[in-house]
Amino acid sequence: MCTIWVTVWVVPPSLRPMSTTTRRAPRPTFCCSQCQAATPRWVGRCPQCQAWGTVAQAGPTGLARAGRASAVPVSAAMPIDQVPAHEAQARTTGVDELDRVLGGGLVPGAVVLLAGEPGVGKSTLLLDVAARAARAGRTVLYVTGEESTAQVRLRAGRIRALDPSLLLASENDLAAVLGHVEATAPDLLVVDSVQTVASSQVDGAPGGVGQVREVAAALIAVAKTRGVPVVLVGHVTKDGSVAGPRTLEHLVDVVCQFEGERTSRLRLLRATKNRYGPTDEVGCFEISEHGITGLADPSGLFCSQVLAQVPGTCLTVTCEGRRPLVAEVQALVAPTCAANPRRTTSGVDAARVAMVLAVLARRVGVGLADQEVYVSTVGGARALEPAADLAVALAVVGSRMDLALPRGMVVIGEVGLAGEIRTVGGVDRRLAEAARLGLAQAIVPAGVAGSLVVPDHMRVHPARDLAEAVAIIQPVA
Repeated sequence: MCTIWVTVWVVPPSLRPMSTTTRRAPRPTFCCSQCQAATPRWVGRCPQCQAWGTVAQAGPTGLARAGRASAVPVSAAMPIDQVPAHEAQARTTGVDELDRVLGGGLVPGAVVLLAGEPGVGKSTLLLDVAARAARAGRTVLYVTGEESTAQVRLRAGRIRALDPSLLLASENDLAAVLGHVEATAPDLLVVDSVQTVASSQVDGAPGGVGQVREVAAALIAVAKTRGVPVVLVGHVTKDGSVAGPRTLEHLVDVVCQFEGERTSRLRLLRATKNRYGPTDEVGCFEISEHGITGLADPSGLFCSQVLAQVPGTCLTVTCEGRRPLVAEVQALVAPTCAANPRRTTSGVDAARVAMVLAVLARRVGVGLADQEVYVSTVGGARALEPAADLAVALAVVGSRMDLALPRGMVVIGEVGLAGEIRTVGGVDRRLAEAARLGLAQAIVPAGVAGSLVVPDHMRVHPARDLAEAVAIIQPVA
């Protein structure tokens, strides 16, 4: 008998050819929501823009997208001059200051993102807007994800925002919100806030990058397909920017910031993005126990009611966007024995105040080395622009030399390091606002004095440098 040897070679699984049925799926890619940089795996910090928490799993790769088949268009392309323009006409909200910022009102199908710090009054303002729209005969759906319906009902009663056409729902699920929209067919939809609504189709907690993007995309689709204006409330981060992915601000049509100090009654609304209107308009509101009301003339909040002229006070005109506001700058100079005299500011730029003090000491000879200086604005105003430099300088000089400016005088100008008074923008509008409030004199930069349109009954004093400006106020000592 003979013996037969059989050799069996075993191929490792890693060397076996993959069949078409067991081929691995393409590896997922990850993309940054801010700079769109792609990475092969998830990382906590984007290697391109160094932003934290912005990297998320992206869709199919570019080659896969390129292989998609074309589809039948939903609507045919038409010449641009034949597109009906009346469909994009803005409808007033009933709040004049809000209409000023939006460019006339809410456009059908527009998505507005309103962001602001906690407690600034976003929900109160939108509840008032929703009630005004309901009284005008429109159906409004107000979806709250942060409060219960009973809590919102109490606030609505306090600000007199009760109307049967204002529908209220407390939901945190995106599908439920869309169900309410289908059932009520509203003319205006308010979602407070977009970070509290989540979709069951996306993993992650509410407020995450993926959740915010999914919720915003669904609500934007509702706005565009139904022609319903949608207002979304957004949270802000500790640095004041809108929370969530940067793509949220790109997707919406209007981004508004609601600002204000907790210790002040004044609230400012400004648009940082607006596809239907300007971005340099500012709306002014006053908050009280009865809600938020618009201020058509807020300049009175920024001026003291002292009748007698006091040394160390000076009026100036600041511009919030295109809106001039008369503000009062006060300064107090007091002697001290401390080695490092105190410099305290409120409502003004501390760096610019330090520069103005150095210019006064070097160019005008106002000694402040042994003096404490306090500079503040009245009524919570913010005089941060360079046009308030001259007002700060004359207020400090007035307090140091015990000089009071003439009654009804306003001061406008930027101070340079050489002591010169530089030109600022919008001097005509600033003088017109000052004249409207009854101010009869003004100190302006000499460079623009010849081209100004001076209002009636106003006397303008041009000044080339700080020494001339101080000489103008000295005769009234």
